[in-house]
Amino acid sequence: MNPDLWLPDGDLDAAHRDFAQRIRAFAADKLAPHARAIDEQRMFRREMVTDLGAAGILGGPLAAEHGGGGWTPLQLAIAHEELGAACGNARGFCAVQTGLVAQCLAKYGSDAQKKKWLPDLISGAAIGCFGLTEPDAGSDVASLRTQAAPFANVGYKVTGKKWWITNGGVADVMILFATVDPTAGRKGITAFLVDTKRPGLTREPMPGIELGHRGSDHAVLTFDGMEVAADEVLGPIGKGFGVAMGGLAAGRLSVAAGAVGIHRAALDATVAFTCRRQQFGQPLAQFQMVQERFADQFVSLHASRGLVHRCARRRDAGRETHADVAMAKLYATEAAAAAAETAVMLHGARGYSSAEPVERLWRDIQALRIYEGTSMIQKTILARLLTTPPAG
Repeated sequence: MNPDLWLPDGDLDAAHRDFAQRIRAFAADKLAPHARAIDEQRMFRREMVTDLGAAGILGGPLAAEHGGGGWTPLQLAIAHEELGAACGNARGFCAVQTGLVAQCLAKYGSDAQKKKWLPDLISGAAIGCFGLTEPDAGSDVASLRTQAAPFANVGYKVTGKKWWITNGGVADVMILFATVDPTAGRKGITAFLVDTKRPGLTREPMPGIELGHRGSDHAVLTFDGMEVAADEVLGPIGKGFGVAMGGLAAGRLSVAAGAVGIHRAALDATVAFTCRRQQFGQPLAQFQMVQERFADQFVSLHASRGLVHRCARRRDAGRETHADVAMAKLYATEAAAAAAETAVMLHGARGYSSAEPVERLWRDIQALRIYEGTSMIQKTILARLLTTPPAG
């Protein structure tokens, strides 16, 4: 058994290999020891945020001028693969805290907004959430119903409901999306940057028990005339749809990279288990049907990582297209789901218990097929690109 075969190190130059190993060591030390417990206990672990901030991971992709690490998109992909392999909750937290909140704030925020919130988001002193999804507005963002009605010429009053908001119950600051004109469709959607400690906002845990990512915080947010000041608008009024789409596109690279991490962890765990598990007088890993599955997963792991790294490099060069990240997210999440399914099966009854990590990997990957645009949405994006006549 040679785990180096499925690590990214052999495909990286020395600097990126050192970077991957540093993030891997952090994840093994600070995240992996808690992954099972926070899942079983459905516990959001605040110390995780502090550790991520102290390691420079929360601010990694942000520019140095904002106090960040100036990571390239490839470094982001490498880091989020390592986080995903160790703890999906940590990877998901970073995708929201850094990708959806801090990076959107850095791009669209006023100087005052950035000065107030970016340092604390980067250090982990403050937690952010992205208030977009609603009961009737998921993939169809333009159909959101939360309304921001002008109020006394000084701001807005917000009424509506958001749900499945990651970090929503623990967040200190929120990027909130609401329409200032319900008749204008996407052209009425506006983004606001608001602190969460104010009247008119009620936060409750999502009902039921999540299938996966049980160590994350997921909340229902209800707005009942919550007041928002005019200087809390993030970006231009009526341009919130673009803010949301930009955030989701950035988040898709994190999701795809995290799926590569889950895929890698599933393959690693299953090879190790089947090499030591004896049945019919030999290790399970010696059976041809088992070996066939390993070969398929090994190839699809490297194909997934190749698409993710290709997207990251094209993003860094300013050449990324919508197809690049759609292909990476679609292929990586579906390949990881297949790998996790096989991992549970090859563990037999042991794969049905949290004593082995593969059942948690199977549960966690289902969300990555949904977050930031479902697999069906990614296919729709790709099909439209293929069938839409070129402009002009």
